[in-house]
Amino acid sequence: MSAARKPSPVRKSSSSLRRVAVAAVALAVVIGGVYLWRHRSNDEAASAFRTAKVERGDIRVTISATGALNATSQVDVGSQISGQVTDVLVDYNDRVSKGQVIARIDPSTYEAQIAQGNAQINSARAGLATAEATLRNAEADYNRKAELATQQLIARGDLDLARAARDQARAQVASAQAQIRQQTASTQTTRLNLQRTVIRSPVDGVVLSRSIEPGQTVAASLQAPVLFQIAEDLSQMEILLAVDEADIGQVKPGLDVDFTVDAYPERRFRGKVKQVRLAATNTSNVITYPVVVSLDNADQALLPGMTANAEIEVSHREDVLRVSNAALRYKPDQETAGTGAGEQAGGNGRGNFAEDFARIATTLKLDARQQAAFDEALAAIRQRAAARQAAPAQQSGASLFGRGPGGPGGGGNRSGAGGGNAGAMRQRMAERFNQQFAAFKATLAEDQRAQWDKELAALLGSRRAPLYKLVDGKPQAVTVRVGASDGSNTEVSGDIREGEEVIVGSGRAAK
Repeated sequence: MSAARKPSPVRKSSSSLRRVAVAAVALAVVIGGVYLWRHRSNDEAASAFRTAKVERGDIRVTISATGALNATSQVDVGSQISGQVTDVLVDYNDRVSKGQVIARIDPSTYEAQIAQGNAQINSARAGLATAEATLRNAEADYNRKAELATQQLIARGDLDLARAARDQARAQVASAQAQIRQQTASTQTTRLNLQRTVIRSPVDGVVLSRSIEPGQTVAASLQAPVLFQIAEDLSQMEILLAVDEADIGQVKPGLDVDFTVDAYPERRFRGKVKQVRLAATNTSNVITYPVVVSLDNADQALLPGMTANAEIEVSHREDVLRVSNAALRYKPDQETAGTGAGEQAGGNGRGNFAEDFARIATTLKLDARQQAAFDEALAAIRQRAAARQAAPAQQSGASLFGRGPGGPGGGGNRSGAGGGNAGAMRQRMAERFNQQFAAFKATLAEDQRAQWDKELAALLGSRRAPLYKLVDGKPQAVTVRVGASDGSNTEVSGDIREGEEVIVGSGRAAK
């Protein structure tokens, strides 16, 4: 009887390897399934929202307005006298110099009047000579009779008659002299009118228009008719813009202005606000204010009368965090709000001013000493902020950087009392910031200090708004400070970072 055959060691080893391989494949399938399920779940959660990235860039705020181009100085040349035009010596677009003869009016009428005036002056002089002779005779007669009267050789009445004759002769002399002066003045007026028959340019410039032709009669009885319009200097021009009353409060002299004209649609011109005039214009109950913009026209490309489509740059923020305006308009629906999207974490409502302070400091162009003083003050503030954040939640409402649940920007109390305390809270924060940055401000120049105070006031007075970030497929609410907006993007600061995803709308398909 043969012995029983034992299993081969090679076959046993092969069977064990197969079992291990099967187990490994099964484990890989399970892990892969879990990963795909989680990944799909995250993708589904993320696909429920449309998002946009927080990016860094420039915000340029402008006001649009239209107006007409005009010469900086435009002179209307008229005529002070009436008469027939005999010569017109300039035409449109001609360059003229000051004192240059540009037209003539027929002088014959005034020449005749001068001749007549001269004759009247000569006649008055002859009358004066006669009056003077009569005066000499009257004075001699009076003197003789006065001597005889002292000797009582003539009656007293004869002496009185001689005195009256003398005084009358003196009056006739004075009248003749006055008549000579009157005729001389009248003739001088006629001579001036004769000079005015030659019309000269009052300035150096370019003829924009002329409204007379040779042979035309000019009537200047009531007011001087405009014969020519002369632009003094077309290398410097201005635009008279009509700015809406809702925007006029933002317009100040010195602001930059970009504009285009229909003649050069691909070219942009630049100017500066020169004057904001107070005379309002009411057109169909629409109130506008005239704003004068000065510009350089050295190449003479721009012409008077062109329509300018202008944009007044009222604010320009460089290299700031910005988000799409749709992100600020987004509000979660009731279903999303129930999952916690509308709830804001306690720390997210706080305003992180440290980054804003650093941004303001970069605009001041600090030297090494000023930068060291700023860094020291900022480090102390960050240390205090960290200590307050570590404190119990009930103390966070008084934090330098925080807002309690009932404060402005908080998610709790929205009663009128909270809103009424906003101004007082901003005032306390401004005082505290001024105290903490006192050593730093002492190192600043006057213009730097003014810029710092202006930026700090704008920071404290900035509006706050809710924003929803997408974190791990779920919306997370934060409160940010809202700055300038150009209509598409808005400057934001606070608990927000470059590159983060913010929700701009819901991506769920309609059921």
